[in-house]
Amino acid sequence: MVFLLLIFFLVTSEFEDEERQLDIVLPSATSAVPMTSKPREVVVDIDADGTVFLRGKATPLKELELLLQKAVASNPTNQTVVIRADQNTSFQPVVNVMDVCNRTGVSDYSVSTKDGPAG
Repeated sequence: MVFLLLIFFLVTSEFEDEERQLDIVLPSATSAVPMTSKPREVVVDIDADGTVFLRGKATPLKELELLLQKAVASNPTNQTVVIRADQNTSFQPVVNVMDVCNRTGVSDYSVSTKDGPAG
């Protein structure tokens, strides 16, 4: 039984790594607080050119909106979206993704950063 659990966690952790394969340099934050639990989340990546990616695939905002509507329908109370934007992208693509989150009923979304110097 323990062996099956171990295999399950290894397989699921590999899928999470695939979502984070894009070469994105996150901006630093001085007051970031690490998450204590891992909710059901959708990870949206935005590269330096402002292209939006979902699961490693370039995704137009209209398609992102449809996918988030489905995610909210299956998880209406605690659907989370994590926006990972490259530090060199303009902020407009991030705002566009936030607007899509608001239109689809996702109220729990955040912009991911890496730890920066305290101060």
